[in-house]
Amino acid sequence: MLGFLFHSKEVLELEYLLKRELEEMLLDFSDKRIDYLVKRAMEERYSILFRMYARIASPTELSKYVRRKKLEEENFT
Repeated sequence: MLGFLFHSKEVLELEYLLKRELEEMLLDFSDKRIDYLVKRAMEERYSILFRMYARIASPTELSKYVRRKKLEEENFT
């Protein structure tokens, strides 16, 4: 485990980067052209980024990025 010390501006930048990446991934989850295996890998990455964002975000901000569906529940055909 690593620990980091950030200035307030750095925390804002990190928050912005994480939010942007989470938003892009949420859009990609709804893209039917992306293969199931790729989406499974994306799900793992989303989980990691979401946990990172949870450490700095307020609960109301965090609730915007909670996944509504699990990957197995989605119908990929």
